[in-house]
Amino acid sequence: MSSTEKLIAPILSFLHCRTPDSWVEEAVKQLDVILNDHAANELKAAQSAMTLIARNPLKQDVLNKMSRLAREELVHFEQVLKILKKRGIKLQTLKASSYAAKMFKYMRKSQDDALTDTLILGAIIEARSCERFEKLAPYLDADLEKFYVSLLKSEARHYQDYLDLAQTYSKEPIEERIGFFLTIEKEAILTPDPLFRFHSGVPVPKYKYEVA
Repeated sequence: MSSTEKLIAPILSFLHCRTPDSWVEEAVKQLDVILNDHAANELKAAQSAMTLIARNPLKQDVLNKMSRLAREELVHFEQVLKILKKRGIKLQTLKASSYAAKMFKYMRKSQDDALTDTLILGAIIEARSCERFEKLAPYLDADLEKFYVSLLKSEARHYQDYLDLAQTYSKEPIEERIGFFLTIEKEAILTPDPLFRFHSGVPVPKYKYEVA
């Protein structure tokens, strides 16, 4: 088993579905969208980690893991910016996909439960990112393939860090809650989605209608 296969195996066991081939086919056609959205996602991931630090200033393990995660995500953000510049792709602000919102709307309200749910969702989003990097990489040019494969190690660790923290601060086993959110996540990934993004669902064909 290759190092990539070893890294991705736990992710594939965790998620409830793989990315549809139709998404990969569309991603190859719209690399400008993928790279712009990827950059935005790395920045959001760093911001989310910093928010967790700000809201949990006395939880040492949260501070340690999230500060490291935030630094790494910012490095990834900078790397994607360099790729955009090198390829002459215009940096754009894109409308966010509804992927994360579909899960976050089911977050519980109490402080402890909200922390657990936030950490679980962080794990799911990191896991899906990791899965998409691995699935998309073989269809890209050599430089971009190498970059996406290089992200697998840190993204896979991020997913596990989130899960470990979620169980640490939950008053009960988290498996049922994970399963609940993964069911929603699977639906988001496999449902037709008119807005194509890094975490969007099944691409919807854009038909051209002739005027009679």
